[in-house]
Amino acid sequence: MPIAITDYAGTMDVMEEMMARRAPGWICAAAVHSLMMARDDAEMRGALTRATITVPDGVPVAWAAKMLGEDLPQRVYGPELMRRFCDRSAENGHRVWLYGGRDQGALVQLALNLRRRHPGIRIVGGYSPPFRQLSESEDEGIASQINADRPDVLWVGIGAPKQEKWMARMRDRLDVPVMCAVGAAFDFHAGRVSQAPPWMQERGLEWTYRIAQEPRRLLPRYMETNPRFMLGFARQYLRERATGRL
Repeated sequence: MPIAITDYAGTMDVMEEMMARRAPGWICAAAVHSLMMARDDAEMRGALTRATITVPDGVPVAWAAKMLGEDLPQRVYGPELMRRFCDRSAENGHRVWLYGGRDQGALVQLALNLRRRHPGIRIVGGYSPPFRQLSESEDEGIASQINADRPDVLWVGIGAPKQEKWMARMRDRLDVPVMCAVGAAFDFHAGRVSQAPPWMQERGLEWTYRIAQEPRRLLPRYMETNPRFMLGFARQYLRERATGRL
């Protein structure tokens, strides 16, 4: 999978360039779970490979890149990218649209929190879709609403792989230049779910904190994807050592 070797500033510069050129695209933040799903799901793999950039969201992904010889200063964590670009959006007058959230109440709380934390931010619309698959007519209605509001950046927080597939499917229907999938960022910034403390994030232990919060949903996921990622990385590392790339 192509992972952009970049940092927050570089990612935000790409987003600004997309806006300036009105060049439509989307940005994915890839954690271990996303990369493992892409190995098995062709639609998910296509969404990641066709993205304008796919950034290293997870700490293990960043560690793996460094061990493979890349000069990666830090991961580009979706919730933090959203926070930083909301600061920039408030400064530069970008029009912001929000697609996601657990329900409409959570979306309203998210918008209130963003306005409080980023004074002057222009949130021009939002929608919290149901958990089921939307019909073609519903997708068309959402596209019409988004286009009517003329956003510069559309944040998507409906969980992987749904959010990546949605962006890829909707790209040609939307006039917004930047779509960015940030997963649980909506829940974090709305105050519905607490984030792991910084020391756990820095040590790659955020997944254990998340499991403690939602064990039924997340424990099976991590038990499956984490070992597969470690095995896949080990194979790649040994292969590159054998071919003299490291």
